[in-house]
Amino acid sequence: MGLGGCIILIAVGAILTFATDWHMQGVNLTVVGLILMAVGLIGVATFSGIARRRRVVVPPTTPVVEEEPHHHHRGDGYTDGYGV
Repeated sequence: MGLGGCIILIAVGAILTFATDWHMQGVNLTVVGLILMAVGLIGVATFSGIARRRRVVVPPTTPVVEEEPHHHHRGDGYTDGYGV
């Protein structure tokens, strides 16, 4: 169950506790709603604790090695690339 599931538990528990007036024999919906809200809050606290401890490790990037431009050496003293 993820963080969304915990929030749904809190919402359903709040609806059962505060927004319904149903009466079921043998089941106290107010207590069931409080239990669902408590479980949802425990889940949110657990997930936020895990997310706080989780560190993002960025893999090292490979270095970019730029090559120098290739100069053709003609043998007549022009080595800067302008002599054809």
